[in-house]
Amino acid sequence: MIIRKLDQVPATAVAMEGVLGASRQLVLGTPDGVPTFSFRVFSLEPDGHTPRHSHVSEHLNYVLEGEGVLVDPEGNERPLAAGDFAFVSPGELHQFRNAGAGVFRFLCAVPKEYE
Repeated sequence: MIIRKLDQVPATAVAMEGVLGASRQLVLGTPDGVPTFSFRVFSLEPDGHTPRHSHVSEHLNYVLEGEGVLVDPEGNERPLAAGDFAFVSPGELHQFRNAGAGVFRFLCAVPKEYE
């Protein structure tokens, strides 16, 4: 059994083309011996964003803090705020953007192979 607090997990800058002001914390994952899923927490600074991209696996997301948008395949911005859940299907083009004045932070669960 593993119990930890988010502030105990080091944050690393996301270094990908098309990223601005994003960091990631691997809260639970392969290093912990998890058998199936990994929990990652992404933090986007004001005006920060992930790249516009897609993945081979689904992403299950939960907004922890702040205000943002999830850009859908057609380029529409779907508002997100603390307490919202968002599902991104495998292969679906998407982007997370911070739309507020503070940090936009969300939990992302993926199969551990894609952490």
